[in-house]
Amino acid sequence: MNLSSQVSIIMATYNRAHFIVETLKSIQTQTYTHWECLIIDDGSTDTTETVLEPILKADNRFKYCKRPPSYKKGLPGSRNYGLDLAKGDYIVFFDDDDVVHPLCLEISLSALKNIQNSSFCNFKKEAFLGDFNYSSINKGNECSLEITKDDLLENVIKQKIPFASCTVLWKRECFKEHVFNENLMYAEEWECYQRILSNKPKGVLIDKVLYYNRKHDKSNTGEFWRNSKIRVNSKKEAIKLVVSNLYKKELLSPYLFKYLVNLAISFRDFKLVKNILKITKPKMRLKLFYIIKYYLFPFWVFYKNKRRYKH
Repeated sequence: MNLSSQVSIIMATYNRAHFIVETLKSIQTQTYTHWECLIIDDGSTDTTETVLEPILKADNRFKYCKRPPSYKKGLPGSRNYGLDLAKGDYIVFFDDDDVVHPLCLEISLSALKNIQNSSFCNFKKEAFLGDFNYSSINKGNECSLEITKDDLLENVIKQKIPFASCTVLWKRECFKEHVFNENLMYAEEWECYQRILSNKPKGVLIDKVLYYNRKHDKSNTGEFWRNSKIRVNSKKEAIKLVVSNLYKKELLSPYLFKYLVNLAISFRDFKLVKNILKITKPKMRLKLFYIIKYYLFPFWVFYKNKRRYKH
């Protein structure tokens, strides 16, 4: 492996003193060792800085930085600050409460380098609750690779191919023109990554679990599913931004248009639906169809659930 290829790991953190050390220790077990890990503190009020002191002294590949006020508070601002500090040829974002497979960097970097002209590789993740079972890790390096196809963007937007913030190793150049939208507090990676993918870069999909994400109530995803207003509103704003980007680049296929309008309808926000129809300027007949569908949506959900219970 060419040691000149440094990987910059960017980790935003906020009040995760009880999780972050385990995450950093899993990074230390990486078989590929030429990395830096930028820990961007988003204003923690717990003992994060204190628990990090021993590991920072023992391993100078870890660098602890506090997000300056010139970057907006939140994951996007912290990650953008990390991007500006990063020295690596490759970028990956890890969360502060998860566990990384020891072969994660080695396998993903090797895959990316072995497929000519690839700009990124995506690997799989597996969720866990409570304490992580380290004996469950498959330490073999066998895996299958697939070069991305023309329908990747569509499948990522529809989340048929999961593109989580922590499961993609990117060439640094991918973020030259695209960074995270600092006004988004949820779905920021979905919105950012679709902008990168809308430029149709070549990539690799790795059929192997190389990342383990911890499920807990205080995660952004947990808050979203508990209907946190800030998370839900952010997802709605992300939908609007995705539609706008695809429409401008003439990549909003009828299939994607249908998916995104229906997604907007499911949030029961007529203003969002109207904004999408205003951006995309569909013919009057199609516009009326989705307006009517918006009002009939609760009856459709009721009918669908009734049929499901019968079967």
